[in-house]
Amino acid sequence: MNKALLIVSFVFLCYPLTIFAECIKGDCITGQGTFVYQNGDKFVGQFKDGKSNGNGTLTSANGDKYVGEFKDGMLKGQGILVRSNGIKYIGEFANNKLNGYGTLTSPEGNELKGKFKDGEFIGE
Repeated sequence: MNKALLIVSFVFLCYPLTIFAECIKGDCITGQGTFVYQNGDKFVGQFKDGKSNGNGTLTSANGDKYVGEFKDGMLKGQGILVRSNGIKYIGEFANNKLNGYGTLTSPEGNELKGKFKDGEFIGE
């Protein structure tokens, strides 16, 4: 698979605004809770000041799933992202994008290992 196509198809959407969302379990301000967005996305994990902070799982309505670290409501730190189309990334995130070292694997098993910056592969 073309590296550029693989990376382009890997864009992960940011969370929707919380204005149409609901805490359905626990403490979604400062604690452990479950938060569901109007579009069907769901976050289960740690909260601080009303934002996902610490470890958690974000499952999107389309079947994409991220398990890992969050900071100030964004993907930041180590995590695993599995897209509904079978693309998988294990590695570092920052600002809701692939940032740092990681491995991107296509559904066919092809791997792209190395450094990513702002969602783009920049080399080994």
